[in-house]
Amino acid sequence: MRQIFLLILLFIVGQWLVKALRRADAARTSARTGAGGDAGANARTGARPNGQANGQANGQTNAKAPGQLAEPMIRCAQCGVHAPKSESVLVAGQTFCSHDHAQRYAARPTGRDAR
Repeated sequence: MRQIFLLILLFIVGQWLVKALRRADAARTSARTGAGGDAGANARTGARPNGQANGQANGQTNAKAPGQLAEPMIRCAQCGVHAPKSESVLVAGQTFCSHDHAQRYAARPTGRDAR
């Protein structure tokens, strides 16, 4: 009986600890994105306030900003493969992974011809 109570107590303490860590992480994240929060983040990462990394020339910028999301992926209407949006082909409102698949999709029979 003691072991069951101990397990229940450990479970409750564990849940409380996880919630406390999540709250602290959320507070830390909101402090970074809020006004003045970037200065602390820059000090920790070693980045300069004007966006230049150590060793960069004045006219150069980073290729990918730290807060920038990855490129969106699209699904090919012909084969179903996901490809980067920048490499996709858009034809008549449909997206394709290549010009070849766009041509195949356009050439396939539709309606009564498909039977």
